[in-house]
Amino acid sequence: MINYNSEWKDYRVIASGDGYKLEDFGGVVLLRPDPQIIWRSPFPLREYPDLNAVYERGDWTVLKPVPEEFYVSWRSLKFALKLMKFKHTGVFPEQATNWDRIIRLIGEAGRQANVLNLFAYTGGATLAAAAAGAKVCHVDSARAMCERAGKNAALSNLKDAPIRYIIEDCEKFVEREIRRGKTYDGIIMDPPSFGRGTKGEMWKLEDKINNFVHLTRKLLSPSPLFYLVNSYTAGLQPTVMRNILNLAFYDIPHQSTAYEIGLPTNTQGVILPSGTSALITF
Repeated sequence: MINYNSEWKDYRVIASGDGYKLEDFGGVVLLRPDPQIIWRSPFPLREYPDLNAVYERGDWTVLKPVPEEFYVSWRSLKFALKLMKFKHTGVFPEQATNWDRIIRLIGEAGRQANVLNLFAYTGGATLAAAAAGAKVCHVDSARAMCERAGKNAALSNLKDAPIRYIIEDCEKFVEREIRRGKTYDGIIMDPPSFGRGTKGEMWKLEDKINNFVHLTRKLLSPSPLFYLVNSYTAGLQPTVMRNILNLAFYDIPHQSTAYEIGLPTNTQGVILPSGTSALITF
C-alpha cells in the first residue's frame, strides 16, 4: 500500500506516462522523467499547452519563461523552488506524508523534542518538526541546501524557530556528536542512493545503511520518540528497511512499520510510487 498526503495547496501531478510525470508547481508546469512510469500516458505530455520546461538528457529545456524562483505551500510551510541539476526543484512533495507523521508524533509527546535531520536537503522535515514545536539540528554537506532551508524557514514564518544549520558530512557529524555525548529524541534521515564526500569518499546506500543505522542509534535519548529513514534506492524494499531497523533496535521496546510513499495524480486510480520509508516509534 502506498502512503500519500494530498494537502498541497499549489502542487499537483497533472498526468503521467511513457516514462514522464507532468507536474504543476505553483503555476510552473514541468515534465520530468521517472523510470518507474512504464504505463501509457493519457495524452502526449509534451504537447500540454502550459508546459514550461522539460528535463531530458541531463539538462532542462525551457519552452516558456520560468521565474528564477517559484513557490509551493503545504499547510503552513512554504518552499522556494528553482530549476536545479539532476531534475530537482528543491522539494520532494511525496515526503508530505512523513511530515504529517513527524508533526503528529512530536505533538503527542507532550514535551519539546530535540530532533536531528540528516541529509536534510532544503528542510521539509526540518520545517515540519520545527512547526510542531521541536528544536531541530539540520545537517547537510551542501551549503546551498542549508541556505535554501533557512530561506524556506523564513518563508514559513519559522525564521526564529530553534533550528541549527550544520554544513558537514553527515557521518562525520554523527561521530562527533557521539563523542560529545549529544542525544536526540527523534532522528530523521534521507540518505542518497549514491554519492561522494568532499574528499572523494564513496557512499552507496546498500553498503552503508545498516552500519549507519547502528551508529546513529547511539544518538537517541533515554526517552526517544521516533526514528525515520527514507530511501529512493530501488533495491531496498519496505521489508528490507523494516528488518534493518528491527535488528538495530531489537533490545528496545518499539513498534515498526515500513511503507511505500507516493503521489496522487489527476488520473483516477493512479498513484506514483516515489520511494520507501521505515519508521520506528518508541
